[in-house]
Amino acid sequence: MKGADAVSFPETFKALSDPTRREILNILKGGALPAGEISEHFHMTGATVSHHLTILKNADLITDRRSGKFIYYELNLSVFEEVMNWFQGFLDKENKRNEK
Repeated sequence: MKGADAVSFPETFKALSDPTRREILNILKGGALPAGEISEHFHMTGATVSHHLTILKNADLITDRRSGKFIYYELNLSVFEEVMNWFQGFLDKENKRNEK
């Protein structure tokens, strides 16, 4: 992750704002995949898919690792957990208000 103590929320939300990138994240829920297999799910060039993967990687939503001649991409669940914890703070505050 980029910062030791916080997610870059602007980058995270920018990355999540695009439907293609959200679909890539859905595809990766099944496990790590090489870029070529991710590209097979879309009607766009490999370069365009690579651009989307770079944005997701810069937002720390995915990680990559090289294995032979392939680069495998997978979800970085720690960032999802941090975002969910941030959202949970709003719910907790609202629940405390409702208890009063």
